[in-house]
Amino acid sequence: MNTKILNILLFLLTAMTLSAQQNKMASFNVASFNIRMDTPNDKLNAWTYRKDMVNGLVRFHDFGIFGIQEGFHHQIMDILTSGDYDYVGVGRDDGKEAGEHSAIIYRKERFQVLDKGNFWFSETPDVPGKGWDATCCNRICSWAKFKDKSSGKEFYFFNVHYDHQGKEARRQSSFLLMKKIREIADGYPVIVTGDFNATPDSEPIQIILKDGLLNDSFAISRQQPYGTVGTYNSFNLNSSMQNRIDYVWVTHDIVVNKYGVLNDVQLGHFPSDHFPVMVNVSF
Repeated sequence: MNTKILNILLFLLTAMTLSAQQNKMASFNVASFNIRMDTPNDKLNAWTYRKDMVNGLVRFHDFGIFGIQEGFHHQIMDILTSGDYDYVGVGRDDGKEAGEHSAIIYRKERFQVLDKGNFWFSETPDVPGKGWDATCCNRICSWAKFKDKSSGKEFYFFNVHYDHQGKEARRQSSFLLMKKIREIADGYPVIVTGDFNATPDSEPIQIILKDGLLNDSFAISRQQPYGTVGTYNSFNLNSSMQNRIDYVWVTHDIVVNKYGVLNDVQLGHFPSDHFPVMVNVSF
């Protein structure tokens, strides 16, 4: 076989491989999970008693990639201890490891990090600080650009935790979030997870819905949503569990095959005071 024919065959093989990869769908489980910070005030619901439940839940339900809220650095390390996951994100207090994280945790064998960053929900988003009428805490968004090694698809993932007290802070956080998504991820599929401390009828959520860039996965799930409507339990088995404040949002090029609020409980104890919200996506 002469060199010219060999080169043509190699070109055709490469083209066919690239075409097959481009046409392959990405499909995996995504979740938002406020894991509740580690505090001894929680007594028998403290992290030391819950961490095995959290680890078991994450792996049993096969989370491919998920955003956590309220996690201190040592809690993240506890989730990573098996070596199958890694994370991106920084502490909200110093942009390093101090304070709670809104980290993104992902399966190392499945996903590759191509880019990453953070911004704070404030008038000065590039530096740690409180925004608008927030009085308690710095609030942060961590984001990353990922490549799905299985399909070759690239996408962006944003993970947030809105303020629980400042009404104007929550409102402005939605405007800032949408602005940043367009600046950072324009044209790519986007997944957003988070504890928004806001119900669907409230202004912060309505701002996102009316913007039109993102869909609420609860509303577009191909299967009927599973589990309670509410995503918060307060470590109380008798909680009404009606308020939906944790979300997974996706751009219009992402299909939500199923949506569930995972109401796991063991021996009368929850893995967290929030339920994880899990969806299966395809794009």
